[in-house]
Amino acid sequence: MKLWEGRFDAPTAKNADMFNDSLPFDCRLWAVDIAASIAHATMLGSCGIITEQESKLICDGLNSIADDIAAGKLEIEGAEDIHSFVENKLVERIGEAGKKLHTARSRNDQVATDFRLYARNAFDCLTESLAWLVDSLCLKASEGLKLIMPGYTHLRKAQPMCAGHFFNAYSEMFLRDMDRVRASRDRANVMPLGSGALAGTSYPIDRDLTCELLEFDMPCENSLDGVSDRDFVAEFLFDCSMIMSHLSRLCEDIILYSTEEFGYFEIADEYSTGSSIMPQKKNPDIPELMRGKTGRVYGHLMALLTTIKAIPLAYNKDLQEDKEGFFDAEKQTINCLNIMAEMLPSIKLNKKRMAKAAEAEFCCATDVADYLAKKGVPFRTAHGVTGRIVRRCIETGRTLQNMSAEDYRQFAPEFGDDICDVVKGKSCAEARSSFGGASPESVKQNLKSIKRRLKKYVD
Repeated sequence: MKLWEGRFDAPTAKNADMFNDSLPFDCRLWAVDIAASIAHATMLGSCGIITEQESKLICDGLNSIADDIAAGKLEIEGAEDIHSFVENKLVERIGEAGKKLHTARSRNDQVATDFRLYARNAFDCLTESLAWLVDSLCLKASEGLKLIMPGYTHLRKAQPMCAGHFFNAYSEMFLRDMDRVRASRDRANVMPLGSGALAGTSYPIDRDLTCELLEFDMPCENSLDGVSDRDFVAEFLFDCSMIMSHLSRLCEDIILYSTEEFGYFEIADEYSTGSSIMPQKKNPDIPELMRGKTGRVYGHLMALLTTIKAIPLAYNKDLQEDKEGFFDAEKQTINCLNIMAEMLPSIKLNKKRMAKAAEAEFCCATDVADYLAKKGVPFRTAHGVTGRIVRRCIETGRTLQNMSAEDYRQFAPEFGDDICDVVKGKSCAEARSSFGGASPESVKQNLKSIKRRLKKYVD
């Protein structure tokens, strides 16, 4: 039975029915739909809109439906949406009293409320998975405190840094994601129930009571906006998109650094695959697949933005398209976060390969220029001198590390014997001791800060 069929003489065409029905995907809202209905029925009884006995009968019936679905005794089928399914089953079980559940309520404010309840939990699950990932990154950063690796700009070796700095950089990204998710959740925690179809209701309802029962921060203040607002869906999809963009960058670095050409990381066998034809291959399929799923999540965001861009007030059927992309983005993003959190601790760091690379391709050249500048040479002049040293090294096949102090003094008299220690990769990394810098001590302080900020999400 459809909730609205009294107006019509003929049933909906079969194909139109199939096209219109949302039960195949909104069935996952059953728990929040029942929770919201129990709160609504409780409020109706408290306000005297229905009797206390009817309210209790409705709530008991709804709880029995929830118990049977959870136990696998009741299959969700045979309705156009989850809201119709629950109400029809309620009427089957308790009779005429079940028909009073929908008093002072529309499916418009009902579905908007259900979806916010579901989204609220999805935001919480995102936060939990993000916290796990940041914790895994912190473990790798701690492991990297005594290791040196090159940092890059333009994918060219730039300057030596403490290896922990690399992992802390990604922790900072995911902490920003956690901040965004928390703020999005706060904005989503507003209750549309009581908005009716679009204009509120003539019944003497108590929206504050329903709000309290469902743990919303407040009821929405405009009924038109309440039933048609899907900003929280767009924000969720944007948050997922940003998370996936950060995951994709991390995957790209892991893929690159685990190649034979780099050799800084080694992905564990448990998170690698082989080739059907090349027996020597060890492929980074897991991070590659995560990188690929980023575009899928982006697509859900763009689809929703396109859907909502020209919808007139208030509710329109277009908004049924708000859920499938949400559900898939939720699944893909949380799965990717969890797998990355599992995989990271198993990645091996190649200490010797990273240390050697940190001195290659003149990574320590900036420190040569800084050395002269600290001796009173204008930095731009020092920069030019260092450039000539690098050019001479390239011409003669030498490195900054195998030049003697006397060789350096041929370019500037300010060079002392200590220049040979200054151009070591370890020395260069340790010199980056400014706040937020890449020295082991600065990285250690950053790591402490990350763990402190993480606590507000996990305590």
